[in-house]
Amino acid sequence: MRRQLVSIVLALASFAFGPASADADPPSLTVFAAADLAFAFNEIAPRFEKATGARVTLVFGSTGNFAHQIRQGGPADVFFAADQSFIDSLIAERVLLRETRTLYAQGRIVLATARPFGPRLTELRGLLDPRVRHVAIANPVHAPYGRAAEQALRKAGLWEALRPKLVFGENIRHTLQFVQAGAAEAGIVARSVASVGEVDWVPVDASMHAPLDQAAAVVRRSPRPELGLAFIQFVNGPEGRPIMKRFGFMLPGEF
Repeated sequence: MRRQLVSIVLALASFAFGPASADADPPSLTVFAAADLAFAFNEIAPRFEKATGARVTLVFGSTGNFAHQIRQGGPADVFFAADQSFIDSLIAERVLLRETRTLYAQGRIVLATARPFGPRLTELRGLLDPRVRHVAIANPVHAPYGRAAEQALRKAGLWEALRPKLVFGENIRHTLQFVQAGAAEAGIVARSVASVGEVDWVPVDASMHAPLDQAAAVVRRSPRPELGLAFIQFVNGPEGRPIMKRFGFMLPGEF
């Protein structure tokens, strides 16, 4: 394992000398990323491509579903999960490379209100308003942000009362789309995707749910582990961090 890590680091160093030659096919990287990363990564990936000459394919979806797909041989080179527990489970199963495990953010949830609905909701109890007929959250079975939403509603004593109103998104972007389209008057979504024109939002107190520690790691079977590690480091580096922070992805102790 130590030899493998050394080879990754040495190969990674080659990217510091600039993009690949125009005569060579660009190296490719497939990134499976939690849906809350869509806006941030759509800015970061082109910068990484310019810096390295690589071609990046971004695939966004539910962390739980991606973990299952990677376990079954899904074509990912690197996995960015919305909950570090999925990364740790796959590392224990020797599906991901332990040495590449990196914490890249602590996620936050917000209470989102569809603007056509009227007044912006400012607290979770506002979801009890009879005018709020549908409340969108990500499916807690496989989406970490959905699990955080359920935890917050349970801690507020609202879960049972709101269950008839709940509509479940496949992932957090899908959940946001319910609110954007007006199919749900309100919802609980990730801070990172909430700044869109169709919704207003307020933060949910982080003490209402377990920390959303988000981690990434390289897939063991990837033919280019050094490129996956380079992308992880780029996200946490001087070009990626400002973008991540702008979308609400903060590391512990970061301001």
